[in-house]
Amino acid sequence: MAWYWWILIVFWMGGFGWAIDNARTALRTRHERKMERLEAAKQERLAVEAAHKAPEPVCGCTHHLAKHDKAGKCHERVEVPVAWDESKKPLRFESGQCNCQQYVGPQPLSQVYADELTDLA
Repeated sequence: MAWYWWILIVFWMGGFGWAIDNARTALRTRHERKMERLEAAKQERLAVEAAHKAPEPVCGCTHHLAKHDKAGKCHERVEVPVAWDESKKPLRFESGQCNCQQYVGPQPLSQVYADELTDLA
């Protein structure tokens, strides 16, 4: 009998199943690792973009300072609770004026140009 008959018999009996399982597992692991690398690169890119963003002046009420007038009154509408249950949790809300006071914290720093320090020695 020729050698190819023995390979054909082994193949019919499922003798190469281990090779197929190993290849499938290797491809699955490769795919999972590639997806992890892509997610890590995405998170890194988002972190870099967030680091380069200038700080926004935000009031304690979480509204932008552009929503406040010169006197400090906020012109944004918020939900105000009008009814509570027995455990003092709000049940019903209505739209109302934000009654915060304007942000009084430190002003955000402006962008400043500075030469890089180099060691000339």
